[in-house]
Amino acid sequence: MDNHSQSSWDSLPQLCLQKIFMYLGDKDRTSAASVCRKWNQILYSAILWKSRTIIFGGRSTMPSVTEFKSAVRYVKKFGIYLENLEIRFLNVYNSVLTRDFQMSMKSLLANLGKKNKCLKCFSIPHLELERVIWSNKLRDTFIQSLSLFLKKMGKNLESLNIRGAKMSLEQGCTILKSLSSSENVIYLAELNIEDFFTRHIPVYSDVCFHEAMSAFHNLNSLTLNYSCISDKILDILCENCRYSLSTLTIKCHIYDPHMQVVDGKSWKKLAQEAKNLQVTFLFERVLLYSDLFRILLPEIPASNISIRSCYFSDRRWSLRSTVTELLPNYKDTLQKLTLEYSNHEYLDDELIKLVLLCKKLNYLKLWAFLKVAFVERILQKQKEGKCSLETFKIRIYISRSETVKQDKKLFEIFLKYMDIIPNMNYFAMVYPYI
Repeated sequence: MDNHSQSSWDSLPQLCLQKIFMYLGDKDRTSAASVCRKWNQILYSAILWKSRTIIFGGRSTMPSVTEFKSAVRYVKKFGIYLENLEIRFLNVYNSVLTRDFQMSMKSLLANLGKKNKCLKCFSIPHLELERVIWSNKLRDTFIQSLSLFLKKMGKNLESLNIRGAKMSLEQGCTILKSLSSSENVIYLAELNIEDFFTRHIPVYSDVCFHEAMSAFHNLNSLTLNYSCISDKILDILCENCRYSLSTLTIKCHIYDPHMQVVDGKSWKKLAQEAKNLQVTFLFERVLLYSDLFRILLPEIPASNISIRSCYFSDRRWSLRSTVTELLPNYKDTLQKLTLEYSNHEYLDDELIKLVLLCKKLNYLKLWAFLKVAFVERILQKQKEGKCSLETFKIRIYISRSETVKQDKKLFEIFLKYMDIIPNMNYFAMVYPYI
């Protein structure tokens, strides 16, 4: 390197060097830091280390040891700068890796709890603690480590994602309460506890869960299962989060308890107090009208509804009454609708009426037995300005393997409406469902 080149690099502002370092991996950053004292100082710029995703995905013992040690070393060296941390444990089928993961997490969380004062977002999804590979001892030790960590960090945390943990009721409430152990009020803005508890548990009736949720006073976004919903929980949200709550996402799975009775008055009160509230319902294999009728109350400000059969079928399932009687209740609020069902039930006309009725609907996704002409009818209504879809995705099921004729029709429709399709997120295909 000549003197001119050297002086050019020497004169680079700190901001430029930081930008360069941001494009480098950890190894290259460390190598670059050995060039000179100035570059070594850049290595310890907070902006380089404020966000991190740590993935534990080893397939054999030796690689996993390297992964775990590397993660702990990173936290010891740069954990003080972390603002956003996501931890993923991908291999949840190996008992040896699970043990190594638990031991590493104990060290990682302890070091992070001592050094870090600025962590805002923490995500550790899909732990699946109900699996056999988590022995009682490993599970208890891990929950203790996580609880102590959240107890230290809870005051500053703004977002916590612990979906898919699948804990017992007692363990889950211990984790939630650890966030408020130092104070009686939690100012966390985002909380995701979807599939947080083991299935089959009627969480909605548990007093400890009510007490744990009572400490949250600033929730803007809450994601949980319908097995957690009750009049009491809605009253708690209305009392504590009425000025902040804007997004409530509720997952309802066939194996989650969902037979509880929730009063429409509780929903109405919450909707009146939390004026910007938008509710999302995600139904998986819950398609019986009797179930949906009890859950989808007209007082709910539902903006997004997804009903999916997940490729299962049941002769008792029918969406006709749901489409014609329940969903029209949300004609003033519904923005996104997803229907995926494989029963041989043609609802072309009913769905057209629903789309025209819901003036705010901008997202429509259908995986169902429909006629190809349905696509043209929707696009024609869009062209006439009678609906305003931004996303239109459709998979048309047919009961035979040959799709040439239907594919040709779809292509002709595509060519006919080329003037409006480029302005949409459009997808249409024919799928043989045999």
